[in-house]
Amino acid sequence: MNAPAASASLSRRLVGQPQVVAQLEHTIAHADDPKVMTHAWLFTGPPGSGRSVAALAFAAELQATGASDPEHQRVMVEAGTHPDVQVVRTDKVIISIDEVRDIVRQSQLSPSVGRWRIQVIEDADRMSEHTSNVLLKSLEEPPDRTVWILCAPGEADLLPTIRSRVRIVRLGTPSPDAIADLLTSESNVSRDLALLAARASQSHIGMARRLATDAAARERRRSSLTGILSIDSLSRAMAVSRQLLQIAKDDATALVGDEEQQERAKLMRQMGLGPDDRVPPKLRSQLREAEDNWKRRSKRALADGVDRVLTDAQALLRDALLSKLGSGQQLINGDLIDELQNFARRYTEAQLLHGIDATEQARGQLAHNVSPALVLDAYLASLVPGVLQ
Repeated sequence: MNAPAASASLSRRLVGQPQVVAQLEHTIAHADDPKVMTHAWLFTGPPGSGRSVAALAFAAELQATGASDPEHQRVMVEAGTHPDVQVVRTDKVIISIDEVRDIVRQSQLSPSVGRWRIQVIEDADRMSEHTSNVLLKSLEEPPDRTVWILCAPGEADLLPTIRSRVRIVRLGTPSPDAIADLLTSESNVSRDLALLAARASQSHIGMARRLATDAAARERRRSSLTGILSIDSLSRAMAVSRQLLQIAKDDATALVGDEEQQERAKLMRQMGLGPDDRVPPKLRSQLREAEDNWKRRSKRALADGVDRVLTDAQALLRDALLSKLGSGQQLINGDLIDELQNFARRYTEAQLLHGIDATEQARGQLAHNVSPALVLDAYLASLVPGVLQ
């Protein structure tokens, strides 16, 4: 693959990131120069900026450039079937030490069909200190043709010893217009809907794609926002809390339910059983292990769903504050302007600022494994007029 082709491919996948595209294409063009190419990378950026997409796009172009079959190399990476590209991603709260030990062992192998052995760790911030130390030695002394690509929200989310051994690629938040362009080009959605989804997602590409293409997801989000806007008493706050928890559960089920059913059916076939067959005792341990993984994934999906509710609530409070101040700035939830203005009248500017801070505290509690139901109860109770200070 020549340099213009690589540049076009990167630009298509990295939305609104021209500086990152330029940095990566320069590296790809000089991948054999040790002064340009490094063997350990860290992709950082806010949620939805496309860290994982950028990491895999970089991996695909590294494998494609100079290959006799560049398109085949790229397709295999994108499909997750390239034998020389291993990706660690987790649906759990942490990445286990066993997962990292396995990828470290794999990193010692020579590439088989590509130019590089590429090891990608998504959500590298989910590694404990002990797990990170397992990775450290491989980052210090990687084989000549091994490339490590880590992804995390920011440099501070990793140990200093890890940060000092990687080259950092910082992704920014793409503009709503750039995301809308992507959505209209890849999906049969109108420009207005694409732009509405981009703003509602706060420039989170994955969520924008979902809101633009899934009417049920849009309805769940609107229901959660109108529920928050209706809070005028403690009893109403508790009713909305139960409603939002159910919305988050429905959202989680929509994301992981089909995947779990497919994995269960596949596991049953691998064990030589039909969907309604009884699992013999000697195979039950495999099913229990899979069920434990599904439970952890569901728990993570629920926490992520509640976090999205809180993120939307924070944007709602910001919009209410901007509306009250008459700032004239673009609102994230401009389609709810009448409800927002009525909501804003119940609070002072200082109270709305405290509410924004309370949202961040609630998200922090959620990140520390506090029960999502308790987080929502406490947070929404704090929004009751007269309680918010």
